[in-house]
Amino acid sequence: MITRTLENIAAMCAGKPAAVEAMNTTLTGVVTDSRKITPGCLFVPLSGDKFDGHHYAAAALAAGAGATLWQRDKGPVPEGGGVIIVEDTLEALQKLSAAYLKEVAPQVVAVTGSNGKTTTKDIIMSLLEVQFKVHKTAGNFNNHIGLPLTILSMAEDTEIAVLEMGMSSRGEIALLASLAEPDVAVITNVGESHLLQLGSRKEIARAKLEIAEGLKPGGLLIYNGDEPLLTEVMQESTFKAPEGMRTFRFGLNEDNDDYPTGMMSHTGGMTFTSSRHKEHAFTLPLPGQHNVVNALAALAVARHFGVTEQNMKEGLSRLKLTGMRIEVIRTSSGLTLLNDAYNASPSSMKAAIDVLQSMKCSGNKIAVLGDMLELGPEEVEFHQEIGYYLDPSLTDFVCTYGPLSVHIAKAAEEKFGKECVKAFTDKAELTAVLLEKCSAKDIVLFKGSRGMKLEEVLQSLNKDIQQT
Repeated sequence: MITRTLENIAAMCAGKPAAVEAMNTTLTGVVTDSRKITPGCLFVPLSGDKFDGHHYAAAALAAGAGATLWQRDKGPVPEGGGVIIVEDTLEALQKLSAAYLKEVAPQVVAVTGSNGKTTTKDIIMSLLEVQFKVHKTAGNFNNHIGLPLTILSMAEDTEIAVLEMGMSSRGEIALLASLAEPDVAVITNVGESHLLQLGSRKEIARAKLEIAEGLKPGGLLIYNGDEPLLTEVMQESTFKAPEGMRTFRFGLNEDNDDYPTGMMSHTGGMTFTSSRHKEHAFTLPLPGQHNVVNALAALAVARHFGVTEQNMKEGLSRLKLTGMRIEVIRTSSGLTLLNDAYNASPSSMKAAIDVLQSMKCSGNKIAVLGDMLELGPEEVEFHQEIGYYLDPSLTDFVCTYGPLSVHIAKAAEEKFGKECVKAFTDKAELTAVLLEKCSAKDIVLFKGSRGMKLEEVLQSLNKDIQQT
């Protein structure tokens, strides 16, 4: 993590030390939450509509922070420690991270997409760390605050930084890309997430392609070639590609630069070959065709950095995922739970259903599906579409949770019948029905938007099973 003198940090973030005698103080690490102060850290008080971190700056210094940023318009500076006066604490945090990134000077890989960006980031990390010292975004620290904090937590000897970039509106990824200035940018796909804010999938594609505009000259854009909207947007006069930008397309279609030439599903995940790796079969410890596509993007990144195919195989075998991304949990009773409850959109919901329906199972396959949020005026139609997508020959029972997912249930009933579809608005009732219905040989998928917190049902079910 960053370790610099107060004087150095003030210069990096365009600030001014409040007292000359504190300029040689060594600061280590950056914290924005006053409850997580570490000895000698820099506290950055941020302001929002309902909070102001400046109220906690004095307490942060008293708790051991080496210094605090202080926004000029917030009045007299606190006493009892080092203070750096800045015009805007958020902008100062971002400037500090950009300056630190330039000083450490790793190669930068930026990853975005409507679905699969966290999984792809994790796969890229696993492939690269076999040969390089790699730093990646932790959890979902992928916004205008999280990305700077990710950069500032990076070790000084980092060779490659893998940074996830999220967004909800236009301009957000452009900001993140301008801070990171990636050497390689990856776009996993364009889905329906944030239709409520952006209005159309084409506008989402424009927002995702902001990542390419931040590439260094001669940088590489790796994108999903199955999505025609990305190609269309890149041909628009408003798209600003950096000088010498190179492109690489991955996907299922054979006109891509890399595509699967063979895929086999098994209990350990997926084994596949691709057009660029015909002589080597890779085993990905994740279920689902969509994760093979994510892996193709990661393989393209690894190949760019000269990772050998043997090391690629080793990297995949070491893969560790951020939680709740098709996490396979085998309970003490033998019941298999698929936890994909971190987020949901129509495309990711279908991908999760595909995983469930493709798995071999001697018992029942049960889909527990929650509301998909932020889909805009067509949200009812999107939920109905999921109900029609479910296949009664491949799924035995459907449970839905939430007011919007009722439309999934109603559409599914047309093919499944009422006895195989149940809609719930109460998690305890849903858990009780699942506990009664599930047996040792069953597979249960949990998928819904983050706001639905379906993992709570999974955790309750797992706990109850262990107690029986």
